[in-house]
Amino acid sequence: MTDFEYQQIDDLIHSRIRLAVMAALTSMGPASFSLIKKTVGATDGNLSVHLRKLEEGGYLSVEKSFVNRKPVSIYNLTPTGQSAFKTYIQYLENMLPS
Repeated sequence: MTDFEYQQIDDLIHSRIRLAVMAALTSMGPASFSLIKKTVGATDGNLSVHLRKLEEGGYLSVEKSFVNRKPVSIYNLTPTGQSAFKTYIQYLENMLPS
């Protein structure tokens, strides 16, 4: 990659909230909706839209269950998501001067 091939940056990740979700899950591992919300600082509605986009893109998996009759959603990066995030970071690093 040559310097400043910014067109190669993954648009699915390149949203502030989606980038924060990907970074959080990379460091935390699987996490509940409420933990991601607390970490990212997004509203329920906004976060759910971004999580759905990442899920539809194959970057996240979600496991839904009930705990004490309350719905719990656990999100995790898929291998595709891990690879895409790694590539995203590499593109950003390549844009920086040596």
